[in-house]
Amino acid sequence: MPYPSPTLADLIQQAEADIASRLGLDALIRGGSLAVLARVAAAMAHGAHGHVSYATEQLFPSTAAGEYLARHAELWGVTRRAAAPATGTVRFAGNDGTLIPAGTILKRVDGWPYATDADGTIAAGIADIAVTALDPGEQSDAAAAMVLTLESPIAGVDSSSTVQAPGLEGGEDQEDDEELRARVRARVSDPPQGGTVADYEAWALEVSGITRAWCLPAYLGGGTVGVAIVQDDESPITPPPSKVDEVQAYIDARRPVTAAVTVFAPTLEPVALELSVTPDTAAVQAAVAAELADLLAAEAVPGGTLFLSRVRAAISRAAGELDNSVTLPAADVVASPGAILTLGTVTFS
Repeated sequence: MPYPSPTLADLIQQAEADIASRLGLDALIRGGSLAVLARVAAAMAHGAHGHVSYATEQLFPSTAAGEYLARHAELWGVTRRAAAPATGTVRFAGNDGTLIPAGTILKRVDGWPYATDADGTIAAGIADIAVTALDPGEQSDAAAAMVLTLESPIAGVDSSSTVQAPGLEGGEDQEDDEELRARVRARVSDPPQGGTVADYEAWALEVSGITRAWCLPAYLGGGTVGVAIVQDDESPITPPPSKVDEVQAYIDARRPVTAAVTVFAPTLEPVALELSVTPDTAAVQAAVAAELADLLAAEAVPGGTLFLSRVRAAISRAAGELDNSVTLPAADVVASPGAILTLGTVTFS
């Protein structure tokens, strides 16, 4: 059984009792020097107990945190996914023939910095140049039509530039502890075996931004493998072609040489629901919608089936729900090949 760390109050009481006993006193004078020393000693002991408790948690991947969890992960060949910067294209305007050098700094209205990836020259009044965020993270994404401003003026170039469609995308935060812990657990329970289903899914999840992956054996016939991927932290969750290509290259470098692998973004098929709940309050409706979203995120697989019984069970798990009736769907819903089911419109009647 775990060792119960004493509370600060228990340690103070113990220290006061020990001092009084060794000096032959019935009790220490409240506010006296001996009572103060007892509290100081108890505080130091309490800090030591806390440090030992923290150090003990770092001994196991299931409770370790931060750099200690990362060390456990490295022992299993799992590396924390690094933060990634957003990339995209920005349109400059100015005088024809004006050079915009690589490394030119632009800033968003909130000060987030970006830099041009290569030299560009104004032609026909404009120049579209690729840029990359200097600070990585999900917040480095920027919507199309957003205005960026030159940090230092360039003669012959407008100070304001415009983000081109589809925007600056691909910014990702560093993988957090819970995501890393889940991958360590998966690595321990499903060790690499030279190209199993678990191997392909684990390889895809090692790429920054990929949150779910599915391996589809014999996807295009014998000797072929399909790997479907999504990014739940982006909208839509289907990755862009650049991310699909990145995962494809990553898996190609690790797959068995005899396997023909196709990485793809699955088609999304929203499932509309019509239902009634008791009590029919805004809070219960919100809780039901959250449970249904969690159900689809946890159980949706390419070509998979959403069982009506699982829908009813998810609704029943919602906080405050006492009873429910589902009108739509009227039966189990089956996704098309290569597609996954997502939560569509939820109508309460």
